[in-house]
Amino acid sequence: MAGSTQVFEPIASRPPPVQVQGAIAWLRTNLFDGWRNTVATLVVLALLAWCIPKLVSWAVIHAIFVPDNAACRAMAEHSGACWGVVAEKYRLILFGRYPFAEQWRPLVACVLLVCLLAVSCYRGFWKLWLLAAWAVVLPLFFLLMFGGVAGLSTVETSMWGGFPLTLLLSTLSLVMAFPLAILVALGRQSRMPGIRTLCVLYVELIRGVPLITVLFMASFMFPLFMPEGKQIDVLLRVLVGMTLFTAAYLAEVVRGGLQALPKGQVEAAQSLGLSSWQTTRKIVLPQALRLVVPAIMNTFIGAFKDTSLVTIVSLFDLTGALQLALGDSNWRKFFLEGQFFVAGIYFVFCFAMSRYSQWIERHLNTGTRRQ
Repeated sequence: MAGSTQVFEPIASRPPPVQVQGAIAWLRTNLFDGWRNTVATLVVLALLAWCIPKLVSWAVIHAIFVPDNAACRAMAEHSGACWGVVAEKYRLILFGRYPFAEQWRPLVACVLLVCLLAVSCYRGFWKLWLLAAWAVVLPLFFLLMFGGVAGLSTVETSMWGGFPLTLLLSTLSLVMAFPLAILVALGRQSRMPGIRTLCVLYVELIRGVPLITVLFMASFMFPLFMPEGKQIDVLLRVLVGMTLFTAAYLAEVVRGGLQALPKGQVEAAQSLGLSSWQTTRKIVLPQALRLVVPAIMNTFIGAFKDTSLVTIVSLFDLTGALQLALGDSNWRKFFLEGQFFVAGIYFVFCFAMSRYSQWIERHLNTGTRRQ
């Protein structure tokens, strides 16, 4: 209408956007997202509020940290932890039966190997010199542990134990098992019936028995088939058994990555004229391994913890050395503190491997993850 007037009506203000970054946003998304999540969070917080003060009181406030057995036994109703057992027995726990005066050698060997493992985890150091470093550090590790050269006294492998043995078995078994697992996984995908059958038999045979059986066979049964007068060191037999066992599980993990890879990737590589070996090395394996990084790391963590089973063949790893330390009747009562100490060592290394797995997964998925 000609005489009508238009009245301006402002649009009602809208609420500000929800914050998506920062501590408050993280709490809202992860801990208080809905009433069920909120109730679960409050219940967990209540349990922590009840447990943590008691734990701190036992582990810190009323604890005894000096190796005083009389003071530990005099504690009324054991109201605090006796970390004196760790202060008294830590060298036996960490180095087992290795000669006391020579324990600087396994300490240096472990530091070198741990530093090498840490350097090997970063892609920027994946150069030819890293292979040379492995070729130097591994023989140096054995020379320090075994001795017999440069004025070092000889220490038989039966005397090795504690953390150096755990580190040695887990590192070498994983280093040797990984390439073997890739070959077995590719063999199971092969079109050659003979190779495929051998790989299937190997995987199913090894996975069909527990690791303790493999170690028992390697330690007690295998020497029965050796010629008279011939003997293979028990540490070497255990290392081979752990390598074969770990490789069987890793092979199935890698095969899962190979099967998850779209067939179009192989067809695209063939259309470019790449050979079968080039396709596998440059196209198939990198993508397949990227898909199964969490599963691979899970196998690594399991192999690291499985070294505790070598005690059945009279090799005293970290947990076995703890049992040796607790053989002292004066400190046997405080086994819980020793178990916590060993569990802390396992947790540090397993947690580090877990965090590294998450880092490498984010690093490899930068081009495919959702923003």
